[in-house]
Amino acid sequence: MAKQTRSKKSKKKPVKTSRRWWSLLLKLTLVFAVLMGIFGIYLDSQVRERFDGQKWALPALVYSRPLELFPDQRLSHDQMVRELQLLNYRKVASPSRPGEYSVGSNRIEIHRRSFNFSDGAEDARRILLTFSGQRLQRMQNPANGRELGYARMDPVLLDRLNVEEREDRLLVRLDQVPELLKTALITVEDRDFYEHDGVSPMAILRALVVNIKAGRTVQGGSTLTQQLAKNFFLTQDRSLWRKAQEAYMALIIDFRYEKDEILEAYFNEVYLGQNGGQGVYGFGLASYFYFGVPLNELNPDQIALMVALVKGPSYYDPWRNTERAQSRRDLVLRLLANDGHIDRATYEQASNTPLQLIERGQMGYGRTPAFMGMLRQELQDRFGADFLHRNGIKIFSSLDPIAQHSAEQAISEQLKQLRINTKKSDLEAAMVVTNWRKGEVSAVVGGADPSFAGFNRALAARRPIGSLIKPPIYAEALANGFTLGSAIKDQPISLRSAGGQVWKPQNYDRRFRGQVMLVDALSKSLNVPTVNLGMAVGLDKVIEGLKRMGVRQPIPAYPSLLLGTLELTPLEVNQLYLTLANQGLYQPLTSIRAIQDDQGELLYQHNAKATQVLAPEAGYLALYAMTRVVGGGTAAHLAARFPNRVMAGKTGTTNDLRDAWYAGLDNEELASVWIGRDNNGVTGLTGASGALRVYSRYLDSRGIDSLQLTPPAGIDQVNFAYSDGMPADPRCEQTRLLPAKSAGLPNIRGCQPSMPSLPETGEKVSDWLKDIFNFAR
Repeated sequence: MAKQTRSKKSKKKPVKTSRRWWSLLLKLTLVFAVLMGIFGIYLDSQVRERFDGQKWALPALVYSRPLELFPDQRLSHDQMVRELQLLNYRKVASPSRPGEYSVGSNRIEIHRRSFNFSDGAEDARRILLTFSGQRLQRMQNPANGRELGYARMDPVLLDRLNVEEREDRLLVRLDQVPELLKTALITVEDRDFYEHDGVSPMAILRALVVNIKAGRTVQGGSTLTQQLAKNFFLTQDRSLWRKAQEAYMALIIDFRYEKDEILEAYFNEVYLGQNGGQGVYGFGLASYFYFGVPLNELNPDQIALMVALVKGPSYYDPWRNTERAQSRRDLVLRLLANDGHIDRATYEQASNTPLQLIERGQMGYGRTPAFMGMLRQELQDRFGADFLHRNGIKIFSSLDPIAQHSAEQAISEQLKQLRINTKKSDLEAAMVVTNWRKGEVSAVVGGADPSFAGFNRALAARRPIGSLIKPPIYAEALANGFTLGSAIKDQPISLRSAGGQVWKPQNYDRRFRGQVMLVDALSKSLNVPTVNLGMAVGLDKVIEGLKRMGVRQPIPAYPSLLLGTLELTPLEVNQLYLTLANQGLYQPLTSIRAIQDDQGELLYQHNAKATQVLAPEAGYLALYAMTRVVGGGTAAHLAARFPNRVMAGKTGTTNDLRDAWYAGLDNEELASVWIGRDNNGVTGLTGASGALRVYSRYLDSRGIDSLQLTPPAGIDQVNFAYSDGMPADPRCEQTRLLPAKSAGLPNIRGCQPSMPSLPETGEKVSDWLKDIFNFAR
């Protein structure tokens, strides 16, 4: 019996042991499940934090002004072609898609892209432009020949601010992605994307079989969702633990979010190349990086190359490994053709097309470091230092690429010639061009090398402005009872300073004329009459006038101020002259038109607010006098170069020929130009022989809109006597017909019993011809 009992006990023992093992396994499984659940909750929180919040730090995009098109606009055929090139439009025989254009001898047909402007979105449209010389003659709809009165191009992407140190991307929405690109990506990388739950067992099995047959890893089984999880949250190591986390997170992502949302995230997150120290992430930026065009304008061969790069951007780098990249691209095209996503003709054409790449790192941006320096400063002043850290804002600037190119060309080419002429290789220059009607900055050049991002002389180099001070002085005099015909003394004078020093100003030619009319004193840039006029008006009024017109720094009340010891930058000069161009209306210059947030909502819109700081009659008369500077004064070179055109301007030269200035305007643009040396050395140039030549070269390229002066109410044509500058009867004595504010003028003087001898102070033809060839002022 004892043996039987032992036998029964021995038979039950394995059952109990088995139960214990099963119990332990169950407990461990439960513990594992709990731990995985907790870990899943942790991973889920990470996924939701990233997906529901701000996925990426996106840079601010800076755009130029959109080119506005209308008949009789100042716009040449070559300028339009250059604008299209900056926009990376493709030249074709017949435009059929947005982003394409064709060129004839005097015509350009454009298929303009759609664009979300600051004031609303516009669809793509076709435009036919006809040119005549430097003018846009006609605009038509090429489909029906109907005349068009207005259109605008999409703006040029100038730059990207606040780009992350190691990552760069351009956000795209899924509806902006071409259907063929979506299809190609899914076909090559994840055929079951819309069927699986984040992880595809079939894909893993296929990859396993392929890798076993090959004897090495040649194919991965990761889905797009797994790749996204890895890129978003994990490292690039190949451990089993990392793969497990990747799969778990992919399941969570697929459970939480729609397929299209996952696909959109992938399109913006995938790594596609290296631009110097920054990685190129997402198809949106990669499209610009490799081809210089928006994503929705890619051709089938370009789409195939983009998808090919997903496998290995470095290994298939198309600049370094052209054949390898082309081979991978053609494989993608074959897969698309085999699955019927492209037809045989498209496949043949695309596979026979060479890689059409832009130069590495260009991305189609118009680099304008001087302008961008100004823009950054204005953004900081207006909105604070942290404004640019806002995510994905769009800044619509006032930069005009046509004006910028013309200014850069003028500086580079003319300065090269001036360096040869003066034998001074360190001559420097700066230029600011503005739209004086809108108060917007159109172009900025900060030095002889426009692409140099260092010292920006246009904004930071304050130099004495010389005779550029004179028009504001004369404007103040015209607002205080003087007329263009007023007789101003041109005789030797001595002024004693508070310290006992004696100042004896001289005219440039060392001559004295006895007396001259006010308009001639300005047009000939005579120093002594200017000092007499300024002292008669009063230094305090001159200084107050300068401040009202836009000068912000302290102004010392010394008589030498009247001859231009005041130091300003080219931008500050432009601001000062902007008030004169607008006939006494002051408005602060800006480089910003509008700003949108990352959803396209308007954050800021510039509204020009002008203040009348000078009587409009005085502003008009001063501007008229500046037209005489060009018509027969120190800037007569322009009248000879561009006959039958009305312009206004003023030359400026400082002591010992150290600084050469010119400020000039036509009917739309105001330019301020400075030439000098950084060490304040002698240049050997005057305003007329230096800075004026740069402006003249600018007009060669840019073209001219003749200035149309409209006198305000109360301005009449009046005859002023040469003898004393008073209104007089031209039948009785020698007079000059000039515009004047009629209110407050003395009565016209009738004929006198005996005529006094008339001093020969009038402008003679011989003097005018001489001035055309005299570039010394």
